Amino acid sequence: MASTPAPALPRHLQDRLEAGLQRRRQGYRTRFAPSPTGPLHRGNLRTALIGWLDARLHGGEWLLRIDDLDGPRNRAGAEEAIVDDLLWLGLHWDGPLERQSERRGVYATVLSALRGADLLYPCRCSRRLLADVSAPHGALTPYPGFCRERTPVWGPQAGRLPSWRLRLGPGAIRWQERWGPAGCQDGPGTVGDVVLRRADGVVAYHLATALDELLMGISDVVRGEDLWPSTGAQVAVMAALGAPPPRYAHVPLWRDGQGERLSKRQGAEGLAGLRARGHDAPAVIGLLASSLELIPPGSRLSAGELAATLAPADLERALHRNDRGVDKP
Repeated sequence: MASTPAPALPRHLQDRLEAGLQRRRQGYRTRFAPSPTGPLHRGNLRTALIGWLDARLHGGEWLLRIDDLDGPRNRAGAEEAIVDDLLWLGLHWDGPLERQSERRGVYATVLSALRGADLLYPCRCSRRLLADVSAPHGALTPYPGFCRERTPVWGPQAGRLPSWRLRLGPGAIRWQERWGPAGCQDGPGTVGDVVLRRADGVVAYHLATALDELLMGISDVVRGEDLWPSTGAQVAVMAALGAPPPRYAHVPLWRDGQGERLSKRQGAEGLAGLRARGHDAPAVIGLLASSLELIPPGSRLSAGELAATLAPADLERALHRNDRGVDKP
């Protein structure tokens, strides 16, 4: 991807970004970043365990961030339930719990700097219009650039504000990938000019996530393989800020007997259901770990005991077997 000059950030924010990059260079540091939209299901819990194990096996840190920017989707009590579930399983995080909602001012400052550097442009395309020009069967194509060369009007028109898109340069977007497909996406052909601020004023997922990885000093992003397609957009945001990306580790999802991934929307079972069936924390840790064939089925042990039985290579081998964690019919 062609490089562009980084925007001028306020000194205090530039110092925070540099401090985050320095922290990344000091050693392994990852995060678990659930959204408070409902209880964690088995798949979420297993991804949390994988990240926690990866951090402990590398002598690193595992942080907890609540991605709570999208207020209408947040559910009352969900954050507390997430915290309680992790603590009940013995998955203790390092440092204070962080929330994206507490960084709205930082995101706004970065958006202003990107806009001032002519790296953003206003877009008034509706979702319906973009759906009409997308591929069949609902597959969205990269943004075709309808508003890219128009004279920018940042204020409201017909009572609506525009979204703000990142002006992406040509070329491939690359990153270091540990377990998923090769870390490369074509910028214009696959990623396109992504939205960084929605028309309703909410900071978009890609900007908040990319900036948080930098500010928190994340060296390794461990998350589900369903988020691999989002990586190019987030790496592009980091590049626009003049920062290199962390390493990424996209882990296999837990799927049901039909091969469909578990989801909150479909009511996939979480800790409440497991506990109602008589599972205690050692039994749940055993269930999660045995789904990856790290230990035999029926094992009972704590998260700490599990970490003590493994080497980093054991986890690497398990996660390269992408058919693991599929429920048997």
